[in-house]
Amino acid sequence: MCGVIAVSAYRNVIQDLYDGLIMLQHRGQDAAGIITYNSQFHLKKANGMVRDVFHAKSIGRLTGTVGIGHVRYPTAGCSSEFEAQPFFVSTPFGIALAHNGNLTNTDELRKKLIEKEYRHLNTNSDSEVLLNIFSVALRNQKPKGKLSPDHVFGAISSVFRQCKGAYSSVALIGGQGIVGFRDPHGIRPLQLGRRKFGMKEEYIIASENTAFKALDFEFIRDVNPGEAIFIDTKNKLHTKQIVKGELNPCIFEWVYLAAPDSTLDGVNVYKARVRMGEYLAEKIKKANIKIDTVIPVPDTGRPIAAGLADKLKIRYREGLIKNRYITRTFIMPGQEVRKRNLHFKLHPIELEFKNKRVLLVDDSIVRGNTSKKIVELVRQAGAKKVYFASAAAPIVCPDPYGIDLPTKTELIAANYTVEEIRKHIGADGLFYGSVEDLEKSIKYGNNNIKEFSEGCFTCKYPTPEVSLKKLQAMGVKRNRTRDSYEFESFDEDEDSTKTMTLV
Repeated sequence: MCGVIAVSAYRNVIQDLYDGLIMLQHRGQDAAGIITYNSQFHLKKANGMVRDVFHAKSIGRLTGTVGIGHVRYPTAGCSSEFEAQPFFVSTPFGIALAHNGNLTNTDELRKKLIEKEYRHLNTNSDSEVLLNIFSVALRNQKPKGKLSPDHVFGAISSVFRQCKGAYSSVALIGGQGIVGFRDPHGIRPLQLGRRKFGMKEEYIIASENTAFKALDFEFIRDVNPGEAIFIDTKNKLHTKQIVKGELNPCIFEWVYLAAPDSTLDGVNVYKARVRMGEYLAEKIKKANIKIDTVIPVPDTGRPIAAGLADKLKIRYREGLIKNRYITRTFIMPGQEVRKRNLHFKLHPIELEFKNKRVLLVDDSIVRGNTSKKIVELVRQAGAKKVYFASAAAPIVCPDPYGIDLPTKTELIAANYTVEEIRKHIGADGLFYGSVEDLEKSIKYGNNNIKEFSEGCFTCKYPTPEVSLKKLQAMGVKRNRTRDSYEFESFDEDEDSTKTMTLV
């Protein structure tokens, strides 16, 4: 999971890019980067949060009326600062690229680039592979001087033919413009916006439209699966449906990943989560248990708990206070780091728990360790009974498209029954939503979505190359190459801050 942004304007875009990345920070907290262009490329990237990577001095150097940015959460490659994005190649024209998603045929593409194109790759990142595939494809269009939209679309057509998996990407081509494209299954989100500048128009392409309003951009639409967008140096918008796409968005975007105020593929994230809670309420009704209070696990659990409490006619209360300075534990690198930070992250309001039968509501249960710790906190606060509800269905399979669900051994529901999980987390009752209810919650906002990328629940994937063998290979490679990533089994209870100017 990552966040990408591109802006093409008539004035310096660094403030738009910086503010936009702040709005997309929830999509990645390991690294951030921005590259701008004004006859030269100006790049700054490093490990860390957006606010830590960029300072006044470096921001002052990132000049130009066009640029792209990225916030990273590593699910391929490793957590090294050398894999922070955007990536850059010098030919043709100079191209920078930022990517959200995971390629599923990285090894084959890497071998082809090295053996046939004589390319040198500096990292294990699939995003660097994607950039080089695009670079070679653009060179093969044999442009002379100025790029035409046909050159760009021809190159992206080649990318679509070669690259498999999930890739919503933005690219900056020196002296030519910016490009955005979304894979033919539309697994990861990508959206287009527009802003008036006098009688002229400026454009933004980003992962989520939560960033648009704050930057005074008007949301135009989602980029279609298999579509490419090219904004030239005169800020003229060119679009082309390169291949016939089939929309299979990742269902986890609505469950957990996206910001609640975003609307993706026509479906508002907040409202979808409220509906998930309403459907979940029907399962809890059938259990015929007495509940005094519904309490969300912040932040994602809030709209889910609100919908559930409203449906059950049970009071909703905020009982767990979140420390805003602790980052999202699900996307922290390493299980030990997740556990340690959880001690500081959530604080119970004891009056809301003492001698009460409470229902805790969360978006999902992945490894089970966070849920277990939360139940312990609530019991220590004096709760008489603690029930736990997950809007998501049991997560039983890896996700190869950019979520940190890489191997079955790390997924508690892949190895244990619901009753065994209940005992492990220490709850008096455990409830899961169903895949069907998740689908209904989202399709209610857009009936044109026929199928989702939901392999983490069903072990069925939208791209045909994903097999059990490939999943196992991806998981082994990922755990071998990522730095400092340690995972707990069920049974076990300085940034680089230099600004580089590229000529």
